[in-house]
Amino acid sequence: MEARQKCPGLIMVPPQYEQYLKYSKLTREIYQRYTDQVEPYGMDECWLDVTGSLGVCGSALSIAEEIRRTTREELGLTVSIGVSYNKIFAKLGSDMKKPDAITVINRCDYQEKVWPLPVSDLFYVGRATDKKLSRYGIRTIGELARAPRDFLKSTLGKNGEMLWFFANGEDLSRVMPNDFQSPVKSIGHGTTCISDLETNDEVWKVMLHLTQDISHRLRVHDMKANGVQITVKDNTLSYRQYQTQLPMATQSPMEIASAARHLFENNYDWHTFVRAVTVRAINLEPKFMPQQLMLFDDAARRARLEKLDDTIETIRGRFGKWSIYSASLLGSMKTSGDSSHEVIMPGIMYA
Repeated sequence: MEARQKCPGLIMVPPQYEQYLKYSKLTREIYQRYTDQVEPYGMDECWLDVTGSLGVCGSALSIAEEIRRTTREELGLTVSIGVSYNKIFAKLGSDMKKPDAITVINRCDYQEKVWPLPVSDLFYVGRATDKKLSRYGIRTIGELARAPRDFLKSTLGKNGEMLWFFANGEDLSRVMPNDFQSPVKSIGHGTTCISDLETNDEVWKVMLHLTQDISHRLRVHDMKANGVQITVKDNTLSYRQYQTQLPMATQSPMEIASAARHLFENNYDWHTFVRAVTVRAINLEPKFMPQQLMLFDDAARRARLEKLDDTIETIRGRFGKWSIYSASLLGSMKTSGDSSHEVIMPGIMYA
């Protein structure tokens, strides 16, 4: 909906999500012919550490060329590859030339290739950080690298120091092996509505709808949430974010939605209507982590509600997620239905 607002004549084509997953898997299988250290970043990007393959497969550049050729011949896809000595510059290199290209960034020439680029090109520099750095005259990666490290740390916290290391080519993070699973830190779900939400009740319905999926994913990962965060975007595309702690860790969609509702109604001023809402379960912990009971909490009632949620989850697992749901979700919620060219699948090398 945001894209339509900016480009009214835009022609939108439904995505083929299953095909995307299929070709993502097939592309990773090609990568794994050269190394077992393939760390996914999203569905269509990966870091590869090919250091152990150099004696058998040739140089990192020759491996990149072979991956690019094989992917085109076997799958009909193009890949953009960055070859470097660390993950940050490999990612940067993969973004420098698209599509179907290879960019090499070495220790001896990274200042010449990387430092003139806008600081926003550096991994982890988002719009807010870019804007803040610009206020201090830091507009390129080179200016970031030459800035006093202590100044960046005091201005941006530990992220400022991390960016200073990245800009100076000192990223030491490893490429994780194929079976590595990054710990889940938060679980969220959001939607852009088909028309403006104009009342607290309309926002509540959307939040309750979103938390059904969040609760399911918490159960899949055997996690509970200790906090809730919401992001609210209005019809001018400005957004605000709020978060709160929960009295007790939970998987309950109703408890998460209620906390989100409380956050919204106590912070949003309704100067503009709402167009998009995101709810996120934060500060996660394992489901079976021992918990301190509260003096005035009804433990027996909580146990019954958890058992009810377990039963609802079982029914949905057998008959579909809309086989049973809250009566509050009856009627229109102004949410779009579930929906599931040349595809460019960038592969990122590390050597």
